[in-house]
Amino acid sequence: MPSESTTLLYVALAVVSLVLAPFLLVIPFFLVQAVMGAAVRAAGWLVEAAAPGMIGLTAVPKFLGIMLKSIRRNLLRSSLTYLAIFVLVLIVTGIWSILDFLDQVTSEKNQDFKVVVTERYQIPSQMPPSYAPRLAEAAESLDPGYAAKKGDWMSWAFIGSSIDPQVRTLETLLFLIATEPKALAAGLFSDLEPERLSPDDRAMMLENVRKLEQNVQGLLVGPQRLKKINKQVGDRVKAYSFNYKDIVFDFEIVGTFPPGRYDESVMMNAEYLRRSLDAYERDTGKRHPMAQKSMNLFWVRFPNREGFERFAAVITQPGKFSSPAVKVEMESSAISSFLEAYKDLIRGMRYLLAPAILASMVLIIANAISIGVRERRPEMAVMKVLGYRPAQILFLVLGEGLLIGVVSGAVSSWLTYALVNNVLHGIPLQIAFFPRFFVPPAALWWGPVVGATTAIIGSFLPAWSARSVKVSEVFARVA
Repeated sequence: MPSESTTLLYVALAVVSLVLAPFLLVIPFFLVQAVMGAAVRAAGWLVEAAAPGMIGLTAVPKFLGIMLKSIRRNLLRSSLTYLAIFVLVLIVTGIWSILDFLDQVTSEKNQDFKVVVTERYQIPSQMPPSYAPRLAEAAESLDPGYAAKKGDWMSWAFIGSSIDPQVRTLETLLFLIATEPKALAAGLFSDLEPERLSPDDRAMMLENVRKLEQNVQGLLVGPQRLKKINKQVGDRVKAYSFNYKDIVFDFEIVGTFPPGRYDESVMMNAEYLRRSLDAYERDTGKRHPMAQKSMNLFWVRFPNREGFERFAAVITQPGKFSSPAVKVEMESSAISSFLEAYKDLIRGMRYLLAPAILASMVLIIANAISIGVRERRPEMAVMKVLGYRPAQILFLVLGEGLLIGVVSGAVSSWLTYALVNNVLHGIPLQIAFFPRFFVPPAALWWGPVVGATTAIIGSFLPAWSARSVKVSEVFARVA
């Protein structure tokens, strides 16, 4: 547990961050604004030098300059609008990142099919460990072009345990996954070696898997879980299982995972589980109740859909795997089935929360631009007297909202991408085997597009109102 002084330090940092957040978020906008102002002046000079007679082209940089001056004159309103859009784009980026990840893991692929075998009529699935080599043989013995590669499979056994035999808290729990280290080294799951891993992290992962294979009592623990149990690589730890009653594991922590999605994961060698169950039978003279129920999942990968279909036809034949019966499905289908429990939450995020945030952005921009237009009606009238056409005034007002929306949206999504992927190593969200989600590269254009779209929609009515300003009415009120 953190000390009192550490807790007070965290509180102080949080308060300071909240106080300084508006200033820190507004600074990028004005930096971009300064750069854009210099670019506008340079563009105007180049256009004037290249084509002095093309009035239409030279007017564009001038309009941009007017927009920037208008934003600077209404500094407080522009800053608050920018800040609001920044925060809302950040939230939308997070929501869409989660939905994008779920769409990817639940979508079918045309090749590299990952298949999961589970017990047909029981949840949680509990199959005999003897099923694993038989299932592997069935997968690897298919015709060439359809068969799984040799060793391209793994079994999973889930073991709940605590490092304290009397107390079970978040600081003592170890949710163990017993599996075959060779399959980890082969990279059966692409998530274990995502593209974002550096060569050093990949090399570290492979070295740690090699240690787990050599040391039957080895343990790989995610970095966050290591901190919570107050251990480090090289320490020994005893784990008292509560679903494998009377089984105590004596582990040596041989390595960890790269920071990211597997921060909380704990992997052990499946051979150690088998030896522990055999030792229980030798010591007590009877078989452990979980001895024939110790395989929860079996994963295998096929090169194409036809391989998966042939494998399913083989193992579902009568008498093959009937006690207990098994079912085989693609990874995407299995994950979709699991996520059925979250379907209302996911639909709410997709069809209610995200649209509501976008609507809020439109209202914020519309409100800010409307206030500015009402305050500047005399200015609009003077511009019309000076020869500005209604379409040009419409363009100026739309452009102000567009500049704020694009700059704020771009800065928000780009900073979110860098912060989540490179600093936080994923968004913490504990769902099944996906405790963390990463922001996809597509988010780099989500922000500017969302900012631009909502800005145009929100600014259109205020811009149309500015376009329709009547000079006679404005000066009659002034008089």
